[in-house]
Amino acid sequence: MILRTQSTTTAHKALKKDEDSNELSQNHESDQEEVEEEEWQPKESAPQQMKKTEGMTTKPVAKNATKSREPKAKAVRKPAAKRAVAPKVGLQEAPTPAMKREEEEPAAGTLSSSGMESWWMVKEERLSFPVQSGQSSDAEGAGGSRPCFRQELLSVKNEDPGDDFTFEEPPPKKIKLSSAPQGKPVKRQTTGCSLSSNIHMNWDLIEVLSERMQLERWVCANLVQLFQEENTIPFIVRYRKEIINHMDADDVREVQLALEELCTVSKKCQSICQTLKKEGVLNAGLEEALKNCRTRDELEHVYAPYKKGSKLSKARRAKQLGLDPAAQALLQTPQTLSLHSWVKPHIQGVSTLEEVATGVEQILADMMAKDKETLAYVRSLCDRNTVTIHSSLSKTALKEKEKGKEMQQRPVEKPGKPKDIDKFHLYYDFTCDVRRIQHHQILAINRGENLKILTVKVNIPDWVKSEFCRWCVNVRWRPKAYAREDLMKILNSAVEDSYKRLIMPLLCRSYRSSLTAAAEKESVAMFVRNLRRRLLACPVRGRVIMGVDPGFKHGCKLAILSPTSQILHTDVVYLHCARGTREADKLRNLMMKYNCQTLVIGNGTACRETEAFFTDLIAKKFFHPLDVSYCITNEAGASIYSVSPEAAKEMPDLDPNLRSAVSIGRRVQDPLAELVKIDPKHIGIGTYQHDMSQASLKSALGGVVEECVSFVGVDVNMCSETLLRHVAGLNAGRARSIVEWREKSGPFINREQLKLVKGLGPKSFQQCAGFIRINPEHFQTLCSGALAKSQNAAVSEKPVPKKGKGKTSVLATPQLNALDQTCIHPESYSIAQRFLALIEGRMEEIGQQEMKERVEAALRRDSLEKLAKTLDTSLETLQLIVDGLTQPPSFDIRQNFEQADFKQGIVSMSDLQKGVVLTGRVENTTLFGAFVDIGVGCSGLIHKQYITPGKLPADLQRRSLALGPGERVEVRVLSVDMQRRRIGLDLIRVLR
Repeated sequence: MILRTQSTTTAHKALKKDEDSNELSQNHESDQEEVEEEEWQPKESAPQQMKKTEGMTTKPVAKNATKSREPKAKAVRKPAAKRAVAPKVGLQEAPTPAMKREEEEPAAGTLSSSGMESWWMVKEERLSFPVQSGQSSDAEGAGGSRPCFRQELLSVKNEDPGDDFTFEEPPPKKIKLSSAPQGKPVKRQTTGCSLSSNIHMNWDLIEVLSERMQLERWVCANLVQLFQEENTIPFIVRYRKEIINHMDADDVREVQLALEELCTVSKKCQSICQTLKKEGVLNAGLEEALKNCRTRDELEHVYAPYKKGSKLSKARRAKQLGLDPAAQALLQTPQTLSLHSWVKPHIQGVSTLEEVATGVEQILADMMAKDKETLAYVRSLCDRNTVTIHSSLSKTALKEKEKGKEMQQRPVEKPGKPKDIDKFHLYYDFTCDVRRIQHHQILAINRGENLKILTVKVNIPDWVKSEFCRWCVNVRWRPKAYAREDLMKILNSAVEDSYKRLIMPLLCRSYRSSLTAAAEKESVAMFVRNLRRRLLACPVRGRVIMGVDPGFKHGCKLAILSPTSQILHTDVVYLHCARGTREADKLRNLMMKYNCQTLVIGNGTACRETEAFFTDLIAKKFFHPLDVSYCITNEAGASIYSVSPEAAKEMPDLDPNLRSAVSIGRRVQDPLAELVKIDPKHIGIGTYQHDMSQASLKSALGGVVEECVSFVGVDVNMCSETLLRHVAGLNAGRARSIVEWREKSGPFINREQLKLVKGLGPKSFQQCAGFIRINPEHFQTLCSGALAKSQNAAVSEKPVPKKGKGKTSVLATPQLNALDQTCIHPESYSIAQRFLALIEGRMEEIGQQEMKERVEAALRRDSLEKLAKTLDTSLETLQLIVDGLTQPPSFDIRQNFEQADFKQGIVSMSDLQKGVVLTGRVENTTLFGAFVDIGVGCSGLIHKQYITPGKLPADLQRRSLALGPGERVEVRVLSVDMQRRRIGLDLIRVLR
């Protein structure tokens, strides 16, 4: 639904007492919390106002009712058969000639382009009241609060198996677009109210989202609808790519965050309107100004003078004294205005002419500061000039620094904060243009300010003030008739006061908040890229591995793992003491016994000493005939995981210290399966993670884990419950139910059996089915009698009817399906079978060379587009089917990523010289550069100025900073600082 923009008015009109305030619902929770000036945080919205419908009637509750109570009429719901049927709403389409032809002959069951307004009943489990398409109720327009965005749009329900559901219908066709070559579906039928109809603002949700994200309108409309239908990002990116113009997961997540922010602004606006209406201060002008706001900062600026707990603003005090008509008269009819007539000697605030003039001036200043056109003009002036941000050492930090110097002379006392203060020496006197400042500099300045080490301010040129005052007096706020000199003096004073007291602080807060938001966004994006590279590291398969958690006093913890990550042996050895020789013999016996040739050493305490110990033994061929090699891996989070409830449940008989050695070894065998057990914040990636919104960081990192697990795919009969939790469409409860079903009924035979799992409903099955695999070889390996056991369980399983509905769940057919081991979604199985018949292929040939030859022959005869048209499907769906049929069963997208580096020698930092060329692996990337492990015990830094597009492969040039953890690079040493243990590197090239 497109919201119509109302005529723009200002918030400076007289605030009238709302005579109908008694009719306001009492279910509103007053927003009374104080808000900091620098940052506005949204509060909990008021409960949703119920709409009056034809099929439901409720009795209004009057405020402070004194009449005797009468029995309340209960809500009466009409039978379901009498409810209005929801019209089928299609996704937004790009305007193309093909679509115009389709408008002339609309398909049955779809809406025409002209639109149609009708009532429909929303799905009962989401909303319990009908919503009208194309218009909103008066109650909501007056400020009724809406449901929470997360609950309404992104919540995952605990579904129960119920109605029959299948996904055998072919996915929607698409039209080839000139403006968007990838195309989009012609028709996509949905039920439920549009999210746009819930945004009661003076701007259109889709239009603002499209403008903010620089995307086509139809793409934004499709994404909004997909999110409203509770689709996950992995499912959208893989199986709905044609209707989102082939966007990647990061771009889709950015749209999701922007959509959530806009919905939060709308929800907060409705809550504020209700609060102000209840207090009797809401009028048409103020409501218009609130509904024009597009960001939380703008909303806070308009709402700040009316918040409870804050001092009454100067303008509101003047208005309460009745000076608002005088201010209006100064602008409209100055020739008739006489300030003497407003003087009231016995009333404080208007007892003298000077006080009246001051009150009028303050009202005018408030009007200017809330005027949309005025704010837009002053921002345009700032954009045309150089606005800088300046940081300096605070007075408190200067005193601490002096105190620290005194304490250094007295070693008995503990020093204060001089060390922390010295970390910010680059920002003691730092000035930079707000358009050129780097993201990491903003985060560093913010951290210094929070620690009270730095003082930060935004400098706006004086020319902006002079030009702004001239424009206001001569153009925007010029009186409509001749004004006397004393009145013009009041107007000039009001303009200067408005700029200095209201507008300039607003601009400074706006610059600070926008710079911080951009820096946090880029920092989160850096976290996301680093985490993705870490999770998608190529696993080391087929090796017996010894994980080593190094240590001095408490020894080195060992864990020997089988190729399938089973624990074969655990032990503790003391390598860095007099018993070193005896412990070496113990190590050789263990490695000989289990035929272990691969060591994985954690990079924590005693890492380099342990590495040197093993290197010396390898050089002496101490483990002969075994050809032993080792690698260093990041052990961040291993200690936290070892004492977690999950680790205790997985390894109940092991000491926590030995569990960390197991985790270190498994991080190389299967990084994804092991790292998902650890909170992403503890994996040791990115920077400034404690200085940003923890909620947004957790949401982004959780989304990346879900994407990686889903895109790699999981074998439902082999994977752990922890890994299952992160599959798209599943959560902890559903993963637990799947594991319980697997333990009770034996391994899953096909994907259809997932429908029998308790709590896994149609939506969850749709989201997760394409990412869950069933490998026939693993199935046969698990147990020979699993098929018969699962068949008996499936036959004896009684269908459980869903409450309130007569349909029952569909029983899965206990037969192996070769398509279940591919990335093809069950909704496309019928198309895949028709394609196999077309190329004369058989299910048994999936992933074999014969299938690949048949597909290639078919593509030589006909193009992929022609085959898609023949099969009545989209090009993207057919391409996914082709990939699923031709990829071998052991295919893993991680095989294209780098493996851990195994070596047998060691290089010391003292061996480095300026100009030496080395190879290394990127360990971590930040907003200012990339840290590279070159094998000397200390990571070197490639500053971002040396990471230029000419040194990068084509596929990395479009990425911010381009490099990510795991990339193998060739570098040149620029500087070596032995005292500070810092190495400066220059990037030569990325190794592939």
